[in-house]
Formats: sequence, structure tokens, C-alpha cells
Amino acid sequence: MEHESQTLDLQGYSYGDRQGLLATLTTAFTHSGGWVLERKTVSATTVEFRIEIQLQGIVELYAALVASGLELTRGAHETLTALCTSRKHIAASPRPGQLLSLRLELNFLEDVTLHSLLMTGSGLA
Repeated sequence: MEHESQTLDLQGYSYGDRQGLLATLTTAFTHSGGWVLERKTVSATTVEFRIEIQLQGIVELYAALVASGLELTRGAHETLTALCTSRKHIAASPRPGQLLSLRLELNFLEDVTLHSLLMTGSGLA
């Protein structure tokens, strides 16, 4: 029976510069040994990456995601931590080049402060 690759879903968000972060992430994917299969704009505030990476590069990818300033959800942190842990155990196996498929959904949020909300909603009567 042939082993099918499962796509792991990761979610993150950022308040930062969209173009700068997308360029940083693309570089992070390739520097950790991964490659982008697809990049698509889902909405005005959401971008999705589909990437493949060998398990041996997952620690580098995780570090690069955190270093980029991307805020990962708890589930994304748990998934990446589990992959980093399993990487240690699989490194000694006959299949150290195991391939992973990841889908990273990235939401760009506006940095709205309480002051700006009060100012836009206030008017003098």
C-alpha cells in the first residue's frame, strides 16, 4: 500500500506589512528546503500558501516563521512542535527524507487601537 501524503493545516496572522511578510515567508520556505506549490489570494485580507517540505527541514521552517513576525495560532504551534519532535525520531529511520504537505492560511489584520475606534465613532453635538 502506497503512503499518501496528508496536508497539514496551519493558520497565522499578522498586523505587519503584507508585501514584506509575503516576501520573507517565500524566502523562509526555500531556505528551509521547501517549495511553494501554490500561492493564492483567498480574500482581501487572506493569503494561502501550499508548500511541500522534507521533514528534516521543519525545525528551520518553524524558526523562520516565528522570526518573520508571523503570529501562529495555538494549533499551528502544536502541529509544528509535534513535527519537530517526530523529526528527531524519524532521522534515524530508513526514510529520513519524508515529505510533508502544508497549507498555511495567513490573515492580515488591521492594528485598530481603542483610541482610533473612539475617534471614528465620536462626533460633537
